Amino acid sequence: MRSGGPLVGLLVVLVVVGGGAAAAGAPGRCTTSTPVKAYAKCIALPTQGATLAWTYDARNATLDAAFTGSFISPSGWVAWGVNQDAPAMAGARVVAAFSDPSTGALLALPFVLSADVKLQAKPLVSRPLDIPLLASSASLIAPARTVRDGASVTIAATIRLSPNRTRVHFVWNRGLYVQGYSPTIHPTDASDLASHATVDILTTATESSPIASARLQWAHGSLNALSWGLLLPVGAALARYLRPCASAGPAWFYGHAAVQATGYALGAAGFALGIAMGAASPGVTYKLHRGLGIAAATAGSLQTLAVFFRPKTTNRYRKYWKSYHHLVGYGCVVVGVVNVFQGFEVMGLGASYWKLGYCMALATLVGGCVALEVNAWVVFCRRQHEEKLMRREVEDVVVKDRAAAF
Repeated sequence: MRSGGPLVGLLVVLVVVGGGAAAAGAPGRCTTSTPVKAYAKCIALPTQGATLAWTYDARNATLDAAFTGSFISPSGWVAWGVNQDAPAMAGARVVAAFSDPSTGALLALPFVLSADVKLQAKPLVSRPLDIPLLASSASLIAPARTVRDGASVTIAATIRLSPNRTRVHFVWNRGLYVQGYSPTIHPTDASDLASHATVDILTTATESSPIASARLQWAHGSLNALSWGLLLPVGAALARYLRPCASAGPAWFYGHAAVQATGYALGAAGFALGIAMGAASPGVTYKLHRGLGIAAATAGSLQTLAVFFRPKTTNRYRKYWKSYHHLVGYGCVVVGVVNVFQGFEVMGLGASYWKLGYCMALATLVGGCVALEVNAWVVFCRRQHEEKLMRREVEDVVVKDRAAAF
């Protein structure tokens, strides 16, 4: 019972810290007064602490707007623009701000985000927009003088819209790197994937994609890391290395069953939270993470159901059941661990201490398994050698007895 304390403590800390992380994606406070000029209206955009101010001239359908966001890297970029068809990145026309690799000056270049931009098959190249972009610029907000992590930037643009069209789809985002003059792919946190909104520029009414709460995300990640990522591998190791020990008796089976049942229950809860998060965030999908999660949950459920159909030890089909149980069990463990690492990437924790802590815990478990595996093979080889010597001794005695009889 004492060994469960640190794991429970880790789970609680993860959820509490996750609550604090919610503030990072909270909307900013908007103002109609910007370093560029004063505007008529403003709103706080739903993600990344970004804001948007604008003045709309209905006589010539001209939108004069200023987007304010922040960099997340000294070599990063911030982009904002419009999509004439839908609130989505693909098909958007944007202006991206980043440092000129040659001079260090702040640039504001136009980009057309075609449908294949997500594939990153080729570098994103700046080109003139096919919409009436009358003017665009970018400027850092004091006290920032250079692009750095946390520096705020204003991207100002004047766009002529279609007459009588006041509902505009805006998109915005930010990334870590620029290769030459080509922005690279942005992070894939839920807030990043939901950085788009439809705004009525006359009334400021805003429609945006809902995002699962940070507490829910951290609870989902903590439960799955603890269950699929630690408890199920520990349960598999118990069966693998305690079963051959005669002194353990049936304790190995009860320990294995208890750990696996606890891990599966927590994993099922984490999987259910993942489904709830998906339902709460339409349009935000992580295909690989979701596919691996479904595969792990399916394998875990099959393992649980297989227990009720376990043949007796004297049944001739028992060996086939054991092969199935081992194959599906180890497959579930491997898929679960891989998906935990995928989850770290989804949550933007690929270079965090949380991932480092999990890697250390997993490395400790793997190291223990390697040591036990080597010991098991040493014991096996020793027993084989001893049995071989005993057979030789028996054969020698039999030969001597037969010789004496003659």
